[in-house]
Amino acid sequence: MPGTDTTLHSPAGARAGRVLVTGGAGFIGSHLVESLLASGDRVTVIDDLSTGREENLPAEHPRLRFVRADLAHALDSLGEHERFDEVYHLAAAVGVKRVMDRPIESIETNVLQTSAVLRFASEHGTGERGARTLIASSSEVYGKADKSPFSEDDDVVYGPTSVIRWSYACSKAIDEHLTIAHNRRRGLPAVIARFFNTVGPRQVGEYGMVLPRFVGAALSGEPLIVHGDGTQSRCFADVRDVAGTLPKLLRTDGCIGGVYNLGADEPITIKALAELVVSTLESSSPIELAPYSDVYPEGFEDLRQRRPDLTRIKNAIGYAPAIGLKQTIRDLAASIREGRS
Repeated sequence: MPGTDTTLHSPAGARAGRVLVTGGAGFIGSHLVESLLASGDRVTVIDDLSTGREENLPAEHPRLRFVRADLAHALDSLGEHERFDEVYHLAAAVGVKRVMDRPIESIETNVLQTSAVLRFASEHGTGERGARTLIASSSEVYGKADKSPFSEDDDVVYGPTSVIRWSYACSKAIDEHLTIAHNRRRGLPAVIARFFNTVGPRQVGEYGMVLPRFVGAALSGEPLIVHGDGTQSRCFADVRDVAGTLPKLLRTDGCIGGVYNLGADEPITIKALAELVVSTLESSSPIELAPYSDVYPEGFEDLRQRRPDLTRIKNAIGYAPAIGLKQTIRDLAASIREGRS
């Protein structure tokens, strides 16, 4: 298979886990891969580079195998007897703009690929019931519920199926249902992490991600375009805090079978975020408001707020994000200057 390297070397005497990361060349995935390699694991990455980039991965690392391929074909190529201790499934459709532009691809990517990964993990694990498996979900699952903060067992509220915007939320909810069913019916040791607005180095703005858009504009002296009235609020967590937490979440027995919010819980309005970017980077860029109709198809709905309740994950593994938003902005700016975002 083109782009497939099936050679995996391990340092002499190393006692490392065998780990599979789907979407490992992406923004969050590549940071996770770095963390796993640093802890001594042997890592296989599958990524078709539709949104990830090979340069996000370390070059010529002795414990890293990179398989560039469609996920379904790549899983078949790994062979019947290949076994993994852990599987991290991060491959997914990325960004609201991409979902709105390519709804069929996004829905099929999220649901069909997750189903394939769960079956693979059940059959190719070193454990009796399969590989320990972490499925990446999204705060989008909560839909447009007006409760704050969002807790893992809250009801979810979606708009009508005629509005494409809600297809992503529904597809990620199906991913969660599939994961929980595999855990409860087949004993797969799986856990779900619901990401809330993860930001940081290597993130790109072309799929609608707000912080890299703002930072890129501030660095080039262009206007920072705030969609809507700017009073909608989000909580932004640094990718290094998030990625470093995933192995701990998966390796904690008490977390298996559970759903965990993962992010930060300090809200900031989008207009205030733009102002923070300008001040942190000492930019002369102006801030401008743009109606949603200029950016998204008719009928697009944004959420007024999205804040996680982190009580469950704090109690389970002592989670405490450590990197502040100003530092994240500075590091993302450095990444953009270096051409890595």
